[in-house]
Amino acid sequence: TPARPIQFNSNQSAHAHHKQTNKQKNPPHFHPIHLRQRREASRVFHFEIKPRRCRRRWRTPRRSPPSLSLPPASPVAVRCRFGDEDLRVLEAALSAGADVPALLATRSAARRLLRSSAAEALAFTAAGASLDGGDERRSLAVADFFSRAFALVGDVESCLAMRYEALLLRDAKYCNDLHLQVSRQEWLTFATDCLDNGFYTIASKAFANALVHIHPSHTGHLDSANSIEEKDKIIEIKGLQNLAKSLSAQHCVQIKSAEYMERRASGVHEKYNLQSGKPKLTGSSMFRLGIKTRNIKKLLRSQERNLGDLKQS
Repeated sequence: TPARPIQFNSNQSAHAHHKQTNKQKNPPHFHPIHLRQRREASRVFHFEIKPRRCRRRWRTPRRSPPSLSLPPASPVAVRCRFGDEDLRVLEAALSAGADVPALLATRSAARRLLRSSAAEALAFTAAGASLDGGDERRSLAVADFFSRAFALVGDVESCLAMRYEALLLRDAKYCNDLHLQVSRQEWLTFATDCLDNGFYTIASKAFANALVHIHPSHTGHLDSANSIEEKDKIIEIKGLQNLAKSLSAQHCVQIKSAEYMERRASGVHEKYNLQSGKPKLTGSSMFRLGIKTRNIKKLLRSQERNLGDLKQS
């Protein structure tokens, strides 16, 4: 039997049934008021209702203000922008660790990473400076960044190397710039740090640069009211320079003596290995071997005598 059509008593009940059936068909994210208006318009103008999808709006990420960076060809430029933010990230990474071995491992990995990227960064900045007409400010900023980064990871040698690089660059390029020229106090501080950490040769050179950077008219300046203080500073710097030279000489002697002792120990060890490689004989075997050697020598002498007699006859 054919299905009986559904009969409604009023238009309101039919509209409610139609609303209930369409609510299951349509997606739940459409607003009901808009759907009702579109259904009423479809009844009048006879067009099909197609659900409209919502468009997702993509927000553009906010860009940080521009800071010092390497040329795009350098892979270090992608990882690091040489700013205070990178130093804060490095400090947070060094302080995050479950125990002491994890902290030491993180510090060691950071040292290796910084050492491998410092030379690359300085090379790229030097190339960029040559293209910019000799402006070395980018190289100075990179050297300053790596000196602070090495100080965070506890790499004293690399930190002092970066500081020395920056001081030499400033002394060569910006000797007439009031803001970037190297003062005597900067050389003196760097020389003292090198002396305290055992880099005596660099300390001696830094003390010499500190003496050079005294005011050119220091002879007339010494006659002023501060002459005693200036003389004491010069004497102190010269004393520290002589101390650095003597310690450097002693360090060289110690290194040479250590190398000599190492070579001597290795030679003794090799000689012992050669002697130990020979087969050891017992006393009776050595006695028999000596008798055989003696008899062979006697036989050779007698043969030589016989040959000599035959030649004479």
